[in-house]
Amino acid sequence: GLVLLVIGCPCALGLATPTAIMVGTGKGAESGVLIRSGSALETAHKIDTVVFDKTGTITEGKPRVTDILVVPDAEETELLRLAATAERGSEHPLAEAIVAAARDRALDLADVADFEAMPGRGIRAVVDGRVVVLGNRRLMEEQGLIGEDIHSIGARGESLTLEAKTAMYVAVDGAVQGVIAVADTVKPGAQLAVRSLQRMGINVVMLTDDNRSTAEAIARQVGLNKVIAEVLPDQKVEKIRALQTEGRTIAMVGDGINDAPAMA
Repeated sequence: GLVLLVIGCPCALGLATPTAIMVGTGKGAESGVLIRSGSALETAHKIDTVVFDKTGTITEGKPRVTDILVVPDAEETELLRLAATAERGSEHPLAEAIVAAARDRALDLADVADFEAMPGRGIRAVVDGRVVVLGNRRLMEEQGLIGEDIHSIGARGESLTLEAKTAMYVAVDGAVQGVIAVADTVKPGAQLAVRSLQRMGINVVMLTDDNRSTAEAIARQVGLNKVIAEVLPDQKVEKIRALQTEGRTIAMVGDGINDAPAMA
């Protein structure tokens, strides 16, 4: 029947194929699935590895502040006020959580000067004439901000990461003053999605810029056994390409602008 159709009216297939691809990509977009091209759609059945971003994909993307640790002589409310003021210039979900925590306490946030975002590390800003640096431990080390108090509070902060919390260090005028811990909630359907893919024989990987302890804690909750953590945004493409060089056909799942290059 198909042979006769091709012989009798080859234009039918010429019209039907692009129409089917167009409808397929349109239906995917309605479900939040972006299909790069018709060829990508045609090779989708060859996918053997799915790489998930963490924040907003496996988790809800609505983190909240859970703990605030301060060094001796530092004051918790003032630390939160400075951190929240500095983070006002950032659109990162963790920054929004800190700002929300300050507003819940009705704290007055000041103006920000010289705001600088350091992707995958944290931020720097001047608040009330004081230099505030907020981010992961890697950033503190890069900025030479590891003081005598960092060892005790750092150990407490790192222990929080085992509870799937992200520990962010806050330094003021060159000295670490405390740690703000933020936690996100795993999406209700995340574990089911991971298990469904695994039952299909697909390798599932989580790729995140979060620290390894936090990432592995989240991975355990959803049944993932492969985690690539502490990856800067501009390194995600390299990690995807590394997987491709192993002969894998990759599908990247993410929801943020910083995931776009890797998804492309």
